[in-house]
Amino acid sequence: MNAQQFAEKWISSWNSHDLEDILSHYADDIEITTPMIKLAAGIDSGSLKGKEQVRKYWKRAFEKIPDLHFELYEVTTGVNSVALFYKSVMNKKAIEVMFFNADGKVNRMFALYTE
Repeated sequence: MNAQQFAEKWISSWNSHDLEDILSHYADDIEITTPMIKLAAGIDSGSLKGKEQVRKYWKRAFEKIPDLHFELYEVTTGVNSVALFYKSVMNKKAIEVMFFNADGKVNRMFALYTE
């Protein structure tokens, strides 16, 4: 996998607001953890598991933030993983760490944001 190409496609998917295109990067058993889940959905763990739960959450997010736009700053790689540093919602800087399964789909994701 080419991390830079993945990152550019991922950013492009988010900026298109095409939920199915976004979800195409993720495995059915995706688990995401982000402070935004706690903030927006009131889920104390900040985590959601499964593509359908994630789909519902992101659908609501697009309704609340219709002008969502990400800007990629940097891409780093690890073992079966990437970390993207980008401009996120509310002009926050974000680092998103994604782990890939054997099929090349993201099955775990952790997001961190500036205050």
